[in-house]
Amino acid sequence: MPDLSLPAVDLAVALSAFVPLLLLELPDKTFVATLVLSSRFRPLAAWVGVGLAFGVQCAIAVAAGGLLSRLPETLVAAAATVLFLVGAVVLYRDARQGEGMDEEEAAEAAAADRRTPFLRAATTSFLVLFVAEWGDLSQLFTAGLAARSADPVSVFVGSWAALLCVAGLAATLGATLASRLPLRAVRMTGAVVCLLLAVLSGLQVAGVAVPF
Repeated sequence: MPDLSLPAVDLAVALSAFVPLLLLELPDKTFVATLVLSSRFRPLAAWVGVGLAFGVQCAIAVAAGGLLSRLPETLVAAAATVLFLVGAVVLYRDARQGEGMDEEEAAEAAAADRRTPFLRAATTSFLVLFVAEWGDLSQLFTAGLAARSADPVSVFVGSWAALLCVAGLAATLGATLASRLPLRAVRMTGAVVCLLLAVLSGLQVAGVAVPF
């Protein structure tokens, strides 16, 4: 019979991926984008979608190794720019629609956002992060580590665990903001953040070095 046992995870190798990625991603657009998503949708749905996107990205990075460094960065950045611009427009439009709402109406609108079907919210979160992170520093780091290591499974576990932690922190903070700030303020802040991320991605398309 074939051996169906799961491969063992080397804790030292996993930590060599976990610690650097945790530090790299905390100030990254990943954290900000997840925060925005979790302030609009149910945090668990946003976290699940983002986490699945990270899992796929890490699996691709481990499988491809150093090949990811040859991805067409301009094309990826252009797709991310469009995605963030669409998000900014949608959030800004929603914020303008909420200008005349009283407290009760605003609370009802926020509750409607939270009632977005779980699968739809998770799918939206998945697509946003999957595109935004394609060819990102975290994926390239994972690919490079996997290429140098003889233990890709441990690299995958460490990398994915770090990204899940970052997403969890962002989702928690997003939920806190959504519960304490007016709905219009949350949406307008999200629109500004998405616009900023679109500008940064656009600068990448133009060949300008950015810190994300």
